[in-house]
Amino acid sequence: MFTGLIEEVGTVAALRAPRGGQLQRMELKADLVLEDAAVGDSIDINGACHTVVELLAGEGFAVESVAETLARTTMGQLRAGDRVNLERSLRPTDRLGGHLVLGHVDGVGTVRRFEAVGGGGGRVLEVAPPAELSRYIAFKGSIAVDGISLTVADLLDESFTIAIIPHTLQHTNLSQVRPGSRVNLEVDVLARYVERLMSVENSGVDHPTSGLSLDGLRDLGY
Repeated sequence: MFTGLIEEVGTVAALRAPRGGQLQRMELKADLVLEDAAVGDSIDINGACHTVVELLAGEGFAVESVAETLARTTMGQLRAGDRVNLERSLRPTDRLGGHLVLGHVDGVGTVRRFEAVGGGGGRVLEVAPPAELSRYIAFKGSIAVDGISLTVADLLDESFTIAIIPHTLQHTNLSQVRPGSRVNLEVDVLARYVERLMSVENSGVDHPTSGLSLDGLRDLGY
């Protein structure tokens, strides 16, 4: 589990496909995330949770991506030299500064625009998500874009916008994003749990009740 607060921007050093092509090995250069790293640790790479399979003499680490990850994320599009967002898994004593991010990418969105706004260095990022994810994206709600915890600023017909402050631009890989870029998206997991609860509630099947209902959520302002 992660928070969506990027600790470091690493660099893809090498990509190798073992015989059979079922796995892609990726070697990355990094510093901060290696401070207490061990083989078996989880590190979020551009929003996708990976397991460290090897530490590379203090200069980086290696992970492996299975075919499912390559097909459902942007990991298969990475090339040597690309910059990637890195975050170590959350410890119980850490501050939850962003929101709960699982590192399970829900889909890949397409950047429609990324333009400066005002004179303070901020930008507006507009992303078109896969149609099936739209119902989970809420105005002022949280969403992870390439692993970055961000807040939805506006909902459009087939896209959403996010306000990017200069600090986020400087400390993530967003500076390399352009219109047409593809980005990993993870919706707030709470939205999926609420949908599941509502589907069970309305299924007609007799379940023990918790008192939760759609009307009750509306009364509470959700």
